[in-house]
Formats: sequence, structure tokens, C-alpha cells
Amino acid sequence: MRSVRSLTATVLIAVVTALSAACGLESGGAVPLAVGPGSITPVDSLEGVPITVGSKDFTEQIILGYIIEFALTAAGADVRDLTNIQGSNSTRDAQIAGQIDVTYEYTGTGWINYLGNEQPIPDPTAQFEAVRDQDLARNGMVWTDPAPMNNTYALAASQATVAETGVRTLSDYAALVQLNPAAATTCVETEFNVRQDGFPGMAAAYGFDPAQAQRQILQTGIIYQATADATQCKFGEVFTTDGRIAALDLVLLEDDRSFFPKYNPALVMRKEFAEQYSAVAEVMAPISALLTDEAITEMNRQVDVDGREPADVARDWLADNGFVTIP
Repeated sequence: MRSVRSLTATVLIAVVTALSAACGLESGGAVPLAVGPGSITPVDSLEGVPITVGSKDFTEQIILGYIIEFALTAAGADVRDLTNIQGSNSTRDAQIAGQIDVTYEYTGTGWINYLGNEQPIPDPTAQFEAVRDQDLARNGMVWTDPAPMNNTYALAASQATVAETGVRTLSDYAALVQLNPAAATTCVETEFNVRQDGFPGMAAAYGFDPAQAQRQILQTGIIYQATADATQCKFGEVFTTDGRIAALDLVLLEDDRSFFPKYNPALVMRKEFAEQYSAVAEVMAPISALLTDEAITEMNRQVDVDGREPADVARDWLADNGFVTIP
């Protein structure tokens, strides 16, 4: 009987450990690089305060997570690193559960994916205000003023595919899917394939049956090169601030019906945390203001094209802008 109980306990421990690891929800590690104060100096109310920073698992999100970490470290907080969580919903669940204190989240993701709204709001300011008010009322989540950058979804194609098909807009793409699905083979990631602000919603907005479109599910990083090669896929889902778009000479298809929401990143915190540590928003406000499309696209390019580490890129950008110093 002891051996059975021992085996059962061992199995349960293994299952719990595996589930925690699968969600990326370990307690967090140390900030990977050291920084000193620059224009950000130690803040009395943050001195020694334990703060866990989270992010999703793609390049831009990891960079943004490290930007928060280095800034709050310079402000004197005891920062823990919980970047690189797999998927939007896992990251959101971790924050609601209190495992993450602060993260950068996108307004479009909050409005569509978390709050369940079906129609995006075209004006970025109105979109931000709507998600800010609704998420606070429903979930007690505080959104600070967003960055100017807009990392929205798009479909892209190679120059050769555009010349071959004549497809330059999503309306053109929809017509090609209906006329010749084999000529419109499209590579997408798992989330985009099922999200309402992704492929199914786009198909509805542009009037074609998503089941008619020939799709392949690939990891995000693989889609760009596969689309440029135009062998595995003629079209591919991309993020508009990804540095590989220019590096691979890809063409973004025009969203001529303005389907895709605005995805401006804003600092998001639980209400009780935001109220207790209001200095976090004050420290981060001037940083968010400088996160333009050009700035984040260049940081993304350095990681995905040049092969640099996200932490190095994030720290260098903060140092170049005077927010922190490098010891």
C-alpha cells in the first residue's frame, strides 16, 4: 500500500510540475543584465518592492518585458523575470491570478480576445479608452496611456507572388481564395487561425468561407521565410512591426475594409497593485511615449535578423535614450 501511495504522490507531483512548466508559470528568475540609474533614478516607494514582470513568447513581447524590467530595476524595485509565457490567454490568466504584476498588453487583444467584443474600434484613442474602461469595470485591470506603436496583424506575400497573382489588398486575396484556393495557400500561427481578430474574423469581414482557404499552421518565426520563399505558402500572417518584413522584401496586403484592430501596447496592472505602486506608471510613461513603430521594428530586426539577444537589445535602447546606464 505504501508503494502505491508513494507512486501516486510522485505522479501527482510530476503532473503539477509539468502543468506549471507548460504554462510558463514558474516563480520567475532574476533580471538577466545589470543596469544603473539614468534619467530613471531610485524611487522611495519602489525601493526593494518585489515586482514580477511578464510577457508572451514572441520577440517583441519579450523585448517589451525586458524594457519594463530594466526600467523598474533602475527605479529600485526587486524585479523578477517571468517573460516568455506561451500564448496570450496563459499570460492574461497569470496576471489575473497575481503571478504577474505588470506587462505590456495590446489594446486590440484586450478588446477582442479578453473582453469578447467582435467589432474593433478604428480610432486608436477610442479603442484604448473603450478597453481601458471596460477591463477596469469587469476585471479590475488598469491600462495606462498606450505607446504610439501599432503592432497589428496583416497578410504578406513576396514580390514574386504579388506579381504572379496581382493580389495587393485583402479584397484581392478573398477573391483569389474563392476563385483558386490552391493559389492562395496561407501560412498562419495557431492563435491567428482561431482568434476572432484573426483568420475567422477576417474571412467573415471579407466575405469568404475560411474552410475554403488552404492553410498551414507554422510557428511564427518560420512564416516569414516560408512566405518569402513562396513554396510552402504564397501568403503568410505577419505582425506589422516585425523587422523581417523589410529584410525579406515582403509586401503587406492592404486591409482595405479596416478589419484588423489597433494593437497599441499599454502597461497593464491589477487595480490594487496600480494603486499601491502608482510610481510604476510614472516611471514607464516617458518610455512608452518613445515606443514608435520605427523604434520597435528596429529592435525586433536586431533580434530576428541580426541574432542579438532580446535583453541586450532592450537594455541598449533604454541606455541610448538615457533612461538607464550600463555598469
